[in-house]
Amino acid sequence: MEFKHQSVLLQEAITGLNIVPNGIYVDCTLGRAGHSLAILKHLSAGKLYCFEQDEEAIVASQQILQQSNYRNYEIIKNNFVNLAAELQLRQVKAVNGILYDLGVSSPQLDDDKRGFSYRYDSILDMRMNQDQVLTAQTVINTYSAMALAKVFQEYGEEPFAKVIAKNIVTARAEQTIETTFQLVTIIKKSLPQKVLRKAKHPAKRIFQALRIEVNQELSVLQASLEQAVKLLAVKGRLVVISFHSLEDRIVKKYFQTLTQDPNYEINQQLPTISYFESNYQIITKKAVVPAADEQTLNPRSTSAKLRILERVK
Repeated sequence: MEFKHQSVLLQEAITGLNIVPNGIYVDCTLGRAGHSLAILKHLSAGKLYCFEQDEEAIVASQQILQQSNYRNYEIIKNNFVNLAAELQLRQVKAVNGILYDLGVSSPQLDDDKRGFSYRYDSILDMRMNQDQVLTAQTVINTYSAMALAKVFQEYGEEPFAKVIAKNIVTARAEQTIETTFQLVTIIKKSLPQKVLRKAKHPAKRIFQALRIEVNQELSVLQASLEQAVKLLAVKGRLVVISFHSLEDRIVKKYFQTLTQDPNYEINQQLPTISYFESNYQIITKKAVVPAADEQTLNPRSTSAKLRILERVK
């Protein structure tokens, strides 16, 4: 299957990294190598480490990168939650920039065999790492109604989580739920007509929640960010592109935690001077969003937000 891939906020991400030609950089989400290629164009004596856990993405990106003249990169097949450990194995103690382009990629969404999309009838899979055991089908058919509702509420912010979870449990008692369309049918039957008449697909929230649960995306992101900031050299930049509010909330809150005096709220109530100095500085006071023309050309970029953190000492 041929895929057309467009890297979101490409120029903004490269500008945000503030690349030095002899620096060491990490692309935590290689995908189809769009951001990686752009980084390599700015490197001379430097090196790029690319993390990717999806074997199909690795094969595709290898073909793209091998067609370029660049050789100063290494693809690491692993989840970016293992960022520090993998770099330590390569004797890399500090880097000049780290990029995250989070979420599911367009090729993954458009592959009718991967089960990420509610628009194709396929096996409920949703694994980014196809070597892992847990799939969306396992979640749907083995989690209790309470556990399913919690996933749908926390990761999908679905207001009808409980009724959808209850109907899934009822349906699977008669027949195993194996495909995306089986799940979509149950979701549609669980929602009132006023919701079904809305433009947004009724299964969108549930599919997002399932994907996050299967891949443990939020806990993995938090753990990886905590490693990333420690790896940054002075003047090194951390650039994160997120695609839904839950991811962006984690990034925004963590950046604030790093840069704000832990006694800030207490000091606000007292006539004291804070001498707190952070090792980090938030470069983006507000999240950067795609320009109108990019959103028109690539509708999937509409929800993207980019945030940048710099190590200052």
